[in-house]
Amino acid sequence: QLQASGGGLVQAGGSLRVSCAASGMTISSYHMGWFRQAPGKEREFAASIRRSGGSTRYSYYTDSVKGRFTISRDNAKNTVYLQMNSLKPEDTAVYYCGAALGFGGYTRLEDYDYWGQGTLVTVSS
Repeated sequence: QLQASGGGLVQAGGSLRVSCAASGMTISSYHMGWFRQAPGKEREFAASIRRSGGSTRYSYYTDSVKGRFTISRDNAKNTVYLQMNSLKPEDTAVYYCGAALGFGGYTRLEDYDYWGQGTLVTVSS
C-alpha cells in the first residue's frame, strides 16, 4: 500500500514536499514514480527514480518540471519524496505515487503496478 501526503495550498513561487510512504511492500524492489492529474485532464508523468536512487543520473523528469522538482527516495524509511520548488499555478493537481516492478519505460501509467491515493497540491497565483 502506498500513502501519499504533504499536499496543500501554496502561493506561486513557493515550495512544497510531498511524500509517499509504503507499507506491506519494500520500495527498494520498485522503480518509483510521481504522476499528477490536473482538473479536467488526464494523469501525466512528472518524475521517477530508479531502484538504486541516490544520484541525479537515476532520476527522470518531464520537461515542465525539470530544474524545479526533485524526486528522492529513502529506502530505509520506505518512502519516496517529491520536492517542488518555484511552483506555478499550472502545477495544481492531485499528485499520485506509483511503484513499478518491471524494467524500462516508467513514463506511462501502465508501467506501474501499484498506486497511492493521491494528495492535492493547489498553487495560487
